[in-house]
Amino acid sequence: MLRRYGQLNVALLFAGDALALLAAWLLAYWARFGLEFIPVARGYPPVGTYLVVLPFVLAAWLAAARITHLYHHRAGLKSAEEMTRLSYTMAWAVLILIALTFFYRGESYSRLVVVYFMALGPALLFLVRRVMWSAIRRLRRRGVDMRRILVAGVSPLAQRTADRLEAYRYLGFQVIGHLSEEDAPPARVGGRPVLGRIGEAKAVAEREEAVEVYVALPAEKRQEQERLLNDLADSSVDLRVVPDLLDHMRLNAGIEELDGLPVVLLSQTPLLGWSRVGKRAMDAALGSLIVALLSPVLFLIAALVKLSSPGPVLYAQERMGLDGVRFQMYKFRSMRADAERETGAVWARPGDDRRTWLGGLLRRTSLDELPQLLNVIRGEMSLVGPRPERPVFVEQFRRKVPGYMLRHKMKSGMTGWAQVNGWRGDTSIEKRIEYDLYYIEHWSLGLDLKIMWLTVWKGFVSRNAY
Repeated sequence: MLRRYGQLNVALLFAGDALALLAAWLLAYWARFGLEFIPVARGYPPVGTYLVVLPFVLAAWLAAARITHLYHHRAGLKSAEEMTRLSYTMAWAVLILIALTFFYRGESYSRLVVVYFMALGPALLFLVRRVMWSAIRRLRRRGVDMRRILVAGVSPLAQRTADRLEAYRYLGFQVIGHLSEEDAPPARVGGRPVLGRIGEAKAVAEREEAVEVYVALPAEKRQEQERLLNDLADSSVDLRVVPDLLDHMRLNAGIEELDGLPVVLLSQTPLLGWSRVGKRAMDAALGSLIVALLSPVLFLIAALVKLSSPGPVLYAQERMGLDGVRFQMYKFRSMRADAERETGAVWARPGDDRRTWLGGLLRRTSLDELPQLLNVIRGEMSLVGPRPERPVFVEQFRRKVPGYMLRHKMKSGMTGWAQVNGWRGDTSIEKRIEYDLYYIEHWSLGLDLKIMWLTVWKGFVSRNAY
């Protein structure tokens, strides 16, 4: 654990965590018996009774941290990510603490103290960690406990690797230079010195006292990479290989393990595990609630559509959704029943004479989209996501716009990030894809709620809805 994350980081962070846990435990005791939000019926136990539990608290925290790999990450965390990891570890720690003290009958401990501890813990841990990270950064700037790193390669991939490492210098990364795969190596690359050739890796690593070598060679240099790995096989340096796949990595790229076999993920949906469950639960609950609240409006629009022109009330159109699966998307009919008999599949245009007198109003106000709530409840669509497109247009766009099919890594939505930013209807496909991919890469339930709020706040009327 210490070697993977850096001794300085682990030592200071664990010291801060222990201090925060101590403070949270004592504050939980004070909140229960000092503030007494709920009356105490069995008397007031001395604080020493609860201090006895502190070793168990720390033991539970260490066990939980091992389960969640809290001290193992090698890249910086955003504040929200760190708070999530701390909360997750705290939940495990409380479960383990309860298990450790279950058979102890010497004292009876307040369950409310444990509840307060679980609530206060993540906040105090996060605050103390802010202080510790600040101290770690100051120490790193002074060169304390730095890991000297060689980057094998001078290609754009190698330079990007070195730049990323230096961006996380506070984790102890110090790039001392490059090894060149070229016959005539440059003197410097990206402001860093070139210390030798690939064939001299072992001698350079020993001379420069490097502790890690990041191998970042282009795919066509596979033979040089094999020789380098063989040369350093009996060396004490840590070897890390950066695959030449950066240009192919798209959405939520990463690495997973399949029974000990590392697998590089070039793109994947962010809807995995509890994220998928949470989004589906929100869609089902809010979709059903909106249908119930708007049912009078839905019945009124249905009646007006029926009276305004001959034909069905609902119009079902084939669209392409998550993972390219096709489904029937519902809308209130806004055009003549035979609108595409002569033209085939075409975009609606300003002044389109295929619209009924009511259809123009429904399309401008987006009220024709309301039946898609049925698609949401059935799980074919989401309240928020990239707008689904007709298969015939998908085939056109996928040849025209690079990365177009990546938008199908997320379930299609009634509204989306592109739409609330003005990119809907017959607007730039490239800009819509840009906003759709941003949404998928940065997806969270909070972003979904923000988009829903913006949809309501900005209104449903759009100048691009014909």
